[in-house]
Order: sequence, then C-alpha cells, then structure tokens
Amino acid sequence: MIFSLSDLETIVATRATSGDPASYTAQLARKGIGKASKKLGEEAVECAIAAVSEDDAAVTSEAADLLYHLMVVLHLREVPLGAVMAELQRRTAETGLEEKARRPVDPVSAGTAGT
Repeated sequence: MIFSLSDLETIVATRATSGDPASYTAQLARKGIGKASKKLGEEAVECAIAAVSEDDAAVTSEAADLLYHLMVVLHLREVPLGAVMAELQRRTAETGLEEKARRPVDPVSAGTAGT
C-alpha cells in the first residue's frame, strides 16, 4: 500500500487531538495556528533552498516537512484535504492562464498601490 496525503491527514488529525505530550503534532497544535503557520513558511523556504541546491535527498526531505506542516495548518483551520483537492481539480479543468485571468486583480500586485 502506498502512503497518501489522506493517510497523513488522518494521522495529523489523530495526533493533534491526542494530548500526548510526546507528540510533536500535539505540541504544535496546542501552540496554535500562528506557530503552525510560521513553521509552514520556514519549511517552504527550506524546500526552495534545497531545490536550488540541486540536492534531491534534501528536496525530498524538505518537501515531506512542507507537506506535513501544511496538513497541520489545514487541520487547525478545519480545511479538509478534499477541499484542496477539489480546488486543484477545478483549476486543472482550464489552463493556468485562463484561471489566473479570472482572479480578482490585487492592486499591490498590479502596481497601483498608493495611487
């Protein structure tokens, strides 16, 4: 059997609510969404650094950390993995440029901030 993101979602949910003092997931969940989000950001940066270093083992390890911390954040925000997968499915039904064109314009990104 192949380990899936659904498996990880289940494990994170179980451990986050376990109250087990030896569980990193439970500790992170107790610290709240702010701490979990900070860790998610740190792992994203570490994954990007590993990618440009061209070290496949480091990319694999950091990607695993990134996915784990993303699952913790999703759990704390009560966003099911299924909702993320449905959004990805919706987006892949059209080209990326079509999907991007439908997004609301952000004035900061469009360079109109302060005008």
